Amino acid sequence: MIRVLLVDDQPLLRSGFRALLDLEDDIEVVAEAGDGMEGLALAREHLPDIALIDIQMPVVDGIEATRRIAADPALAGVHVVILTNYGLDEYVFNALRAGAAGFLVKDIRPEDFLHAVRVAARGDALLAPSITRKLIDRYVTQPLHTGVDTRVKELTNREREAVALVARGLSNDQIADRMVISPLTAKTHINRAMTKLHARDRAQLVVFAYESGLVAPRGS
Repeated sequence: MIRVLLVDDQPLLRSGFRALLDLEDDIEVVAEAGDGMEGLALAREHLPDIALIDIQMPVVDGIEATRRIAADPALAGVHVVILTNYGLDEYVFNALRAGAAGFLVKDIRPEDFLHAVRVAARGDALLAPSITRKLIDRYVTQPLHTGVDTRVKELTNREREAVALVARGLSNDQIADRMVISPLTAKTHINRAMTKLHARDRAQLVVFAYESGLVAPRGS
C-alpha cells in the first residue's frame, strides 16, 4: 500500500486529489494539511511514502517544508513531490535543490497523476530525460559558484561518468549504451553514487553534478 500525505492550502484541490487517490486499491491518503508546518508535523506522525506538497502556502512554504523533510533522518523514506501551477520554474528548481524527488503540474491528467505517484513510491525521480534537459537549459547551466566539490573525489571514475550522464538527461538504458555496460550495472553505479553523495534520488544527482563542477554547463 502506498501511503500519501497531501499538503496544499486549497481545500478544493486537496479534495480532488484525495477523491482520485481513494479510488485506487494500492494507494491510501493518510493525512491532509493546509500549510507546510502542519504538513511537516503530519509527515513525522504518519511517515508516508509520498508527500505531495504545494509550493506556495502560508506559514511554511513548500520549499522550506521539503528542506526540513530532507534534513530529517527520521523522514528518509518520505519522497516529496512538488505540486505547482506553473510548470518548470525557479520555484521548482529551488524545491529540487531542497530535496524534492520531482514535481507535478496541477492540471496533469488523472492517469498520469496516478502513474507519477507510483513512480515516486518506487523511489524513482519524477524527472523524465526531456524534463531533465529543460532543467539543465533553464537553471542548472547557471551555477551558483565555481570550483569542484570535494565529494566528487569519493566517486569512482565509472560512478562519475554515470552521474555526468544522468545530468545530461540520459536514461539508464542510454547510459548503459554510452558506457558499454548492462542497464543493471548502470543502475548500480548510479545507486552507489547516490549513497556516497547522500542524494535522495536522481534529481539530486542532476543538481549535484552541475553545482559541484563535475559537469560543465553548455557554453562554458
